[in-house]
Amino acid sequence: MLRMLGVGALAVAVLTACTARQAPAAIIPEPPADYPGPTAEELAAAKTLYGHLFKASRQYRGGIELIVARQEALGEAQLEAAATWLHAGAGECTENPGCDLERFLHTFDLLLDEQSIALKQQVSHIEDLERSLAEDEDIEREPGTSPFVAVMPEIGETVSMLKGNDLRDIITLNGPVNAALDDWLTWMRPLLLDAFENYQFLRDEIAPLYDDAGLPEALLFAILATETGGKVHSHSRAGAAGPLQFMRHTARRYGLRVEDGFDMRLDPVAATKANIAYLNDQFEQFNNSLEKALAAYNGGETRVRALHRRLRGVSLWDSRMYYSLPRETREYVPRILAAAWLFLHPDEYNLEFPTFETEKTRLTVEEDIALGELTICLGQVYNPNGWFRTLRNLNPRLNPGERVEAGQEITIPAVLVPVYHERCVGGDLVARAHELHDANYPDGSAMIPYIVRRGDTLGKIAARHSCVSIRELADINRIRPPKYVIHVGQQLTIPACP
Repeated sequence: MLRMLGVGALAVAVLTACTARQAPAAIIPEPPADYPGPTAEELAAAKTLYGHLFKASRQYRGGIELIVARQEALGEAQLEAAATWLHAGAGECTENPGCDLERFLHTFDLLLDEQSIALKQQVSHIEDLERSLAEDEDIEREPGTSPFVAVMPEIGETVSMLKGNDLRDIITLNGPVNAALDDWLTWMRPLLLDAFENYQFLRDEIAPLYDDAGLPEALLFAILATETGGKVHSHSRAGAAGPLQFMRHTARRYGLRVEDGFDMRLDPVAATKANIAYLNDQFEQFNNSLEKALAAYNGGETRVRALHRRLRGVSLWDSRMYYSLPRETREYVPRILAAAWLFLHPDEYNLEFPTFETEKTRLTVEEDIALGELTICLGQVYNPNGWFRTLRNLNPRLNPGERVEAGQEITIPAVLVPVYHERCVGGDLVARAHELHDANYPDGSAMIPYIVRRGDTLGKIAARHSCVSIRELADINRIRPPKYVIHVGQQLTIPACP
């Protein structure tokens, strides 16, 4: 497909140039009567622009040809680069009295015509594909998702011997994976580092399971980082739960049920075992394709299996398959592969994973204390981010809102044992942590009704109830500023003063 990014950039250039053609006085003022004409420097600059225009238009046509030849990733890159220059060149031309803008306009018209023809060809091809897929099975597509974009470079589609193989021999850094690498190393870097920290304290329990199964540890970390960032108690809006995000019906298939009131999806060891079993089943379904197994993990087995049957021998990166998947899945698979690659090659990207003393021990608490209270008194010793997430992950069956009774055991990083005895047994800090733990946000039960009387204003009502401001009262009752109009007989809800 000719992605809208490329089309949009060219369209902006066309609009810019057309504005110049339709209203030249608005961009290039009429020269005075004694204007001597463009200078030699201006004419030379215009000649340079014409040369760039020729090269950029040729590059743009080459991009269209690549896309028609089903090399969309390379073609799209050429389109984007050429359109960016055409946009900039048109702007420079309007600023130069020696530049003939009509040359740019004529070139734009030709390119848009050629692009339109190619786009129609692509649409026709995809419509045929969609009809054939619909005949095979009803496959949902994310609303608004274009099904015809790119055949990505191969990434080792058939991983015939994934077990025991080094992921370095499997992952190829194609366009989507490079884009995911960029995400992880920029705005998602804090998430990646948090995920690595969380993984370090789970590693000795779950990494050996992958090793025993002959699967690469980097893959385990990557799935954990992408799914939840290593947060054991994660729940998604769709109903998935646990560090590896199993839906309830899938979890039951792999033995993750509720035992003694505890959802086994939240158990890192049990969830990892289920994850291994699930991936093994998907490898069998998809001829050991790592990419398709990951797509099924995120986007659903039925969808991926139907595409796999219909498009035999086709890579996940082929546009016919890739763009029949939801956008979330199209981003999920590259992010898994990119996270695994960074796990293996951090030094190549100036990435430094945090290191921690990860030895754990069982601690018998000396007085009643909740995990949150323990987090407060432990502070940031040995960890600038504090210890709440680690304590929760190491004690998945504990409710952080409930206090562990004195004499019971919890799992804790061994380096924190002396810190616990120094700071978390008696003293002002623990008392302060107890006070904070017992505090609650106001809820509906702390509200009282109030009927507006003659002469009332929101300000007067707020003044009579000293624990609420005018703005808070307005927000609670959805009364719009700045006049804060209320009516006699109107019922308001007011926070009860403690």
